[in-house]
Formats: sequence, structure tokens, C-alpha cells
Amino acid sequence: MKHEFVKIIGVDVLDNYYLRVHFDNGTAKEIDLEPVLYGELYEPLRDPDFFRQVMVDDEVGTIVWPNGADFDPDMLYSWDEHVKAFASQMRKVEHSCNQ
Repeated sequence: MKHEFVKIIGVDVLDNYYLRVHFDNGTAKEIDLEPVLYGELYEPLRDPDFFRQVMVDDEVGTIVWPNGADFDPDMLYSWDEHVKAFASQMRKVEHSCNQ
């Protein structure tokens, strides 16, 4: 993964687990998080009310939720390149936890 070393400076909640994420380099990207919402940490984000509690942690420059869920800002910046592999890994984790 090429690291851009970007920070997130803003976030807007859209519909159906989409966020518009604003980066410190002036870029804004719409990101669909639904494919990765598995496992103990990310499953609670499937609750729409909880999902809307996303906020920017200015100290680390990323988005976070009250349960500690967060995402690497560089990964979010290049989301389209990594979402399939990340989603596959999260489903494997969920499957192994349910056995």
C-alpha cells in the first residue's frame, strides 16, 4: 500500500453505510463501509443510529466511533484498491468467531 500520510479533517454521514470523508489535502471521497462491517468491533456499526455517531479524532486524524472502531486514514484514502481484500478478511474473522 502506498502511504499518502493524509489526515481526515471532516466526515459526513450519507445513506446506507456511506460516508463522505474529507482529507487534509483537499480531497473528499465517498466510501461505502458496509462490506467490512463484520466482527466484534465493526458489527455494531450496522446499527444506523450508532453508525451516525462517527466523529473525527483530530489527534490521530481519522474517524472513530464510541466503541473504539476506527479506520486507517491512508486505507480510506485508497479505499477502492483495498476494500475487497479487507472485506474478505473481515468475513473470515466473523466466520471463525461464530464457530
